[in-house]
Amino acid sequence: MNRLAIGNALAALAFVVWGLQPLYYQYLPAADMNEMLAVRVAGTLPLVWLCVFAFKGQALKIRELFADKRSFFVSVIAGIVMCFSWYAFTWALTNNKVLESSLGFFINPLFVIAFGVIFMKERLSKVQGIAVLLAAFGLGYQIWKYGQLPLAALTMASFFAIYGLLKKYVRYDAMTALFVETLVLFPFSVVYLAWEIFQGQSAAFDHGWTTALLYLGSAPVTLLPLVLFSMAVARTSLSMIGLMQYIEPSLQFLLATLLFAEPFDEIKAVSFG
Repeated sequence: MNRLAIGNALAALAFVVWGLQPLYYQYLPAADMNEMLAVRVAGTLPLVWLCVFAFKGQALKIRELFADKRSFFVSVIAGIVMCFSWYAFTWALTNNKVLESSLGFFINPLFVIAFGVIFMKERLSKVQGIAVLLAAFGLGYQIWKYGQLPLAALTMASFFAIYGLLKKYVRYDAMTALFVETLVLFPFSVVYLAWEIFQGQSAAFDHGWTTALLYLGSAPVTLLPLVLFSMAVARTSLSMIGLMQYIEPSLQFLLATLLFAEPFDEIKAVSFG
């Protein structure tokens, strides 16, 4: 299997995992978003370090990270950008807004493909161009009919697309890049969690072991598709990733309508169709 085919397979697997994540977050209704984000970052860093050690057989050396200053700086920015997408995504999944999450990732390929064409000089085939126009029409129709912007969906879509674009300028391997992305945010997350626990206001650790484990589990649940996505970006084009990403919102759409019974009217039927 060539490099491009491997990249496409990794991207597809990442989006399948992301598409099924509402099944996990249904057990954390109305979760505290600030604490969820802090737990994710704090829990992800040691997991990434272990993955790097497992893949490379040795620990990362900090001085080697600074040897490529551009990759280090871009990875730091990518980590911050990803926090915004995480925040909106998790809010939607824990507040009975799986359909809005699905819409966000139907919109995201529009940004991804546009970035691929503008910044990476990629070209679309005629069929790909038609697909993009249909997606844009679906989004525009819903905004027109409802008279308001789907803010959570747009936040998820735009920031995740920026994250994917930034990854194109990073020369680290996937695991090293993820380590740097979480390394800078780790101290802030730990301080925030310690303060919440000290104040007796922790949503994650003051309500029993089940809740604590669900919050902690969000780190590996987040990390797995992110690793797969990072590996895919390095091996295939942004345009292909943008088109394959429809796997994720399609799965979330089915879960929202068939399993979670979220309201689905004629406007959404036209928009999603």
